[in-house]
Amino acid sequence: MAVITQPRTLENLQEIYEKCAQRAPQYDRENKFFHEDFEDLREAGYLLMPVPEELGGFGMSLAEVAQKQRELAYYAAPTALGVNMHLYWIGSAADNWRRGDTSVEWLLREAAAGKVFAAGHAESGNDLPVVWSTTKAEKVEGGYKFTGRKSFGSLSPVWSYLGIHALDDSDPENPKIVHAFMPRESSGYEIKQTWDNVLGMRATRSDDTILNGVFVPDQYILRVVPAGFKGMDGYIAGLFFWFLTGISNVYYSLSRRVFDLTVEKIKTKSSIALTKKSMVHHAGVQMDIGELFMELEGVEAQLNFIANQYSSGVDYGPAWPLKFIAMKGRVMEANWKIVDKALDISGGFGIFPSSGLERLIRDARLGRIHPTNSYLSKELLGKANLGVDFDTQPRWG
Repeated sequence: MAVITQPRTLENLQEIYEKCAQRAPQYDRENKFFHEDFEDLREAGYLLMPVPEELGGFGMSLAEVAQKQRELAYYAAPTALGVNMHLYWIGSAADNWRRGDTSVEWLLREAAAGKVFAAGHAESGNDLPVVWSTTKAEKVEGGYKFTGRKSFGSLSPVWSYLGIHALDDSDPENPKIVHAFMPRESSGYEIKQTWDNVLGMRATRSDDTILNGVFVPDQYILRVVPAGFKGMDGYIAGLFFWFLTGISNVYYSLSRRVFDLTVEKIKTKSSIALTKKSMVHHAGVQMDIGELFMELEGVEAQLNFIANQYSSGVDYGPAWPLKFIAMKGRVMEANWKIVDKALDISGGFGIFPSSGLERLIRDARLGRIHPTNSYLSKELLGKANLGVDFDTQPRWG
């Protein structure tokens, strides 16, 4: 078992944020993982934010961690997005540990000792992530063997444990989802570099991981639950809450950065057709800037409300998942609207890397592909409000 150490003080974060901003263009241009950012943040204790104080961390709530992620994302959204893939495992574990769930304590102790957790959820052909799987889990003596392919594996260069899930259908009438953590020293897997020159968020190095019958011992099997939404216990549901809040704040802050940069640039743009010459006096520009500001204010208010209500222990019961899903959906729609309109306002200048906008616009595009995507979000929200069980088969019709 890992030894708990006292957490380092979260200090000099503003200085770290600014260094992250300086390095971001190079990471993007060279398809490099944010190693320097990661080490600076780790040294500052950033990865320990949700770990309970009793176990060696800072004991920060969902709302508090979300605020820090928002700050970081304003300067380097890919770095914040990558780090989120560690924080959400720890955050959900911390919440459940405080409720008396001791099965996650080892995870928190490992995080306190400096271990890094990452997500191996995404799979081709699976549009119901976490609750179903195209990866196969086979029960063997002392643990499980896992066979399949995981995509979008952010933090591939640095994770200590890859959180994976897979389907055990040995009993076809009662399929199970097996949730496990694969240690990096395991044999039988391969990290395949697939992330070069992707549209955006290149610094996350979200490469694929191929599982070729990887053995994971029982000590790292966290849950074996019924397949489908009925298998979502407190920890699994908490993963969604922390994940959706984290990515929503990252993309909100990215939108805010695009807005601020657009406002800054438009103040230097002139027009020979305007009496006052400056484009700030263009009626269309004024209307667009006002509209985008309203979008940002509304999104920020929703993000703050959801995170604060959850962290304060407000009980919405089964409505909680709906609130997080709706929050994520609204943020991503606003994100696209803001960056699209920002390019309209900026004009052709915005497509050049030197503008500062081009990279941010590409990064922003990835917001919609994160679970839950638009299709699944609307499906779940519609079914919930119409009283249709999520696990009803056939799925439609």
